[in-house]
Amino acid sequence: MSTEIQTATFGGGCFWCIDAAFRRVKGVLQVSSGYTGGETTDPTYKQICTGLTGHAEVVNIEFDSNQISFDTLLAMFFTLHDATQLNRQGNDVGTQYRSVVYYHDSEQQAQTNNYIAKLQSQIREDIVTEVSPATTYYPAEQYHQDYYNENPEQRYCSLLIAPKLQKFAKDYKQFLVN
Repeated sequence: MSTEIQTATFGGGCFWCIDAAFRRVKGVLQVSSGYTGGETTDPTYKQICTGLTGHAEVVNIEFDSNQISFDTLLAMFFTLHDATQLNRQGNDVGTQYRSVVYYHDSEQQAQTNNYIAKLQSQIREDIVTEVSPATTYYPAEQYHQDYYNENPEQRYCSLLIAPKLQKFAKDYKQFLVN
């Protein structure tokens, strides 16, 4: 079976958690934390934190669609954050923390819209996830890449990310690298 490499781009709050989860998934070839969706060219983390660049914190995921489907990645993404919180995730507040799927083709757009409609029919709160075409992606500074694995004892990682990863591992055990 040949490799069919595709890209998915998700924003769901701080990128450290989303990054850490997808690094554990079979068929995911590369994960990069970064910024997209705004006006500022080659933004820095300091600029992103102002909320004035228009960019969201995202993870850019390269995956082999013969090993894992975009629909499965979507399902995983929606379990990693609260898609009903507008421009925030918990204590992280601002447009840079918005829930967003940047689609790379019309098939991803349709799959995302269908998934959101299905999910919306199961909950009362409005899903506020933005669905937008992918724009220029800017990788975050090196210290943001694989942040959780590099800093597991850091307070944010141990208190917020570790419990999410434990639940993620339980829910998606069959899709994870051993």
